[in-house]
Amino acid sequence: MDNPFLDDGPDHANRLADVAGITAILQQAAREGRAMSYSEMLMTLGFRFTRPKMRALCKTLDAIDTEAEQHGEPALACLVVREGDGLPGQGWWVSRHDYAGAWEGSEARTYLAQHQQKAFDYWSNK
Repeated sequence: MDNPFLDDGPDHANRLADVAGITAILQQAAREGRAMSYSEMLMTLGFRFTRPKMRALCKTLDAIDTEAEQHGEPALACLVVREGDGLPGQGWWVSRHDYAGAWEGSEARTYLAQHQQKAFDYWSNK
């Protein structure tokens, strides 16, 4: 019997690098108008939360946003946030070329909410 929380196996790396699969999960979250924590996303993919797994997921999130931009779609990585404060991790902020503010606090929350709303609006009818 397969254990969905067993972190190894033949498709281990593939699940974390599955751009199409993770995109579909994020598109559904956007349709539902909600963000997901890193832990929730990893659990959805069949993993316990670990920092190495989170870093691998973040690489895939970057690829998803690059692909979305190429298709004229809003970013989806903004929907994956930390449980503690509801904000994305450092990597997401570093990749923002139009934002130079703090990565925490009300200004960051406002900036994030604008990006999340774009995703919610875009995917709500698709």
